[in-house]
Amino acid sequence: MKRLFLTALLFIAHPAGAAETLTASAPDTVEERVKPCIVCHGPEDKKGRDAYYPRIAGKPEGYLFNQLRNFRDGKRHYQPMALLLEGLPDPYLREMAAYFASLKQAFPPPEPMRASSAEIELARKLVTRGDPSRKIPACVECHGKDLMGTPPFIPGLLGLPRVYLIAQFGNWQHGGLMRGQTPDCMSEIAKQLTTNEASIIAEWLAAQPVSEARFKREEPAPTLPDELARRCASIVLQSGLPQ
Repeated sequence: MKRLFLTALLFIAHPAGAAETLTASAPDTVEERVKPCIVCHGPEDKKGRDAYYPRIAGKPEGYLFNQLRNFRDGKRHYQPMALLLEGLPDPYLREMAAYFASLKQAFPPPEPMRASSAEIELARKLVTRGDPSRKIPACVECHGKDLMGTPPFIPGLLGLPRVYLIAQFGNWQHGGLMRGQTPDCMSEIAKQLTTNEASIIAEWLAAQPVSEARFKREEPAPTLPDELARRCASIVLQSGLPQ
């Protein structure tokens, strides 16, 4: 694993030199440069510990670019990612983001849901209607009515492992490893949820099937409530991508 990681680091940080050193026949293309990413973010159905590595194929380019910058700049913490991206310029990260955004991969089957009928109904309510009394917007307001994301900056929520979603909620709620652009609207929203609510939302999302037709349909960006739009506006303004 140590050798694999060092090889991955060499490919990402110095793609042309690494390609020449490791194999003279390897082309200097974006497909070759991002091969280390595939080790963790490959198309295989992830199980166990590997389920913490999310699917990135087909996610919005702007979202992927922001996350790459966050890892590189220390706003999102995961040491292997920080090492792989250290010193890479924004144009390089944009190229990586564009590549993965263009990929199409089959979605994994939905996970079984063991929650009670009351918990399932609560999860559905929070996802589709939110809780205005606690200023919790519905997930569909930002992530699209089909929860498949709204390009260029908001990712889909379906096709992700339950354990990954739970881990992300925990990071947002406790202000630890997930710090995006400021203001971080997801952190604000997640902190309004109880631990049980976050858990059943993650379980509900992981249990939803994803069809290819659902994935391919283009959907215009949603019109957000004024307060939520103000809180999230800086994500677009600081993205560095065309608006």
